[in-house]
Amino acid sequence: MSSSSINFFPASFSAIWHEIRGQGKPKHAQLYDRFLFALVCSLLLIGFVIVASASMPTAQRLTGNPFHFMQRHVFYIVGCVVIMIVGLQVPMKHWQKHSGMLLVGAILGLALVLLIGKTVNGSQRWLSFGPINIQVSELAKLAFFGYLASYIVRRHNEVTEHAKGFYKPLAVFVILAALILKQPDLGTVVVMFVTTVGMLFLAGAKIRDFFALILTGISVVVGLIILEPYRMARVTSFLDPWQDPFGKGYQLTQSLMAFGRGDWFGQGLGNSIQKLEYLPEAHTDFIFAIWAEETGLVGVIILLGLQLVLALRALFIGKASLACEHYFNGYLALGIGMWLSFQAAVNMGAASGILPTKGLTLPLVSFGGSSLWAMMLAMALLLRIDHERRLACVQATKRGVN
Repeated sequence: MSSSSINFFPASFSAIWHEIRGQGKPKHAQLYDRFLFALVCSLLLIGFVIVASASMPTAQRLTGNPFHFMQRHVFYIVGCVVIMIVGLQVPMKHWQKHSGMLLVGAILGLALVLLIGKTVNGSQRWLSFGPINIQVSELAKLAFFGYLASYIVRRHNEVTEHAKGFYKPLAVFVILAALILKQPDLGTVVVMFVTTVGMLFLAGAKIRDFFALILTGISVVVGLIILEPYRMARVTSFLDPWQDPFGKGYQLTQSLMAFGRGDWFGQGLGNSIQKLEYLPEAHTDFIFAIWAEETGLVGVIILLGLQLVLALRALFIGKASLACEHYFNGYLALGIGMWLSFQAAVNMGAASGILPTKGLTLPLVSFGGSSLWAMMLAMALLLRIDHERRLACVQATKRGVN
């Protein structure tokens, strides 16, 4: 284990208490971001509470055990703890060194899904390992962002000066997008595209290449929507869901009813009516609507604020890492921040009728092991990135004193 590994779990409860209170070390010597860690824990706690509430009716109907999904969510959270512990111990130089291999593994995994993947609701997105189903596209997003960050560092001059350097990583994106669209999963492809565009823009790509990519991407997405009737139905129903409230607009109208019942302070935890199998996917894609119904506008503002602050924290860590010349770390943190913010915005926007419905989870809140684990690995990487930046600052200070 690297000598710079985080001493994240002190040896005694007394040491833990001193860590929490900030005693025993000067503020500049705190080598991990406590605020980020608190944000992640807060969102996990909210997720557990609302998943437990929203999933009971569906769990009762499907399994006869109202606590089925809650118990699985506890298992996923335990997995998150393991991922956090392991992820914090791996230096970022190893992620950069093996970014290409991780990307190849993600591509092979996506291809394997199309061959032997499990199909649910018409989508073939999961690899089954006993009781555990892994959605490879969730891990593929993080693998691709790691590869893109590494590519930007290695070929920065090409990216900023030559169109060839700008479009090379997009060829890799097209391969991933083609495999994911075969599942089909347009939402994941859109998230990856927006994050890719953002990372290349922040890397200093020429404006002409940037706008050409945006126009091409928008044209392709519009074409994919027009060519698939079910996607077109989602867009048209989003524009006026009340035109067909028991057909194409059913899911969105039920979600809007949940928001309306929430009022200012909500109906109280556990008192949602829409979760009684009126609103499909209440514990996954539309969990935000159940949260709004049970906690009201106040709860919505709190959850929106937590997601916003988490994304801004990731962007701050990325900017600070770039300032310290930790370029791979910085670009990866920026990518994670954009991924977080856009996915959360799409999920909340779809649930509230601002955007067309799209099968994307709410980061760190929705039920789903693959999404939760991939997002927790991203959080572990953010903490590790910030730790290495702080460690470098401390070492630079010591050298200056000496």
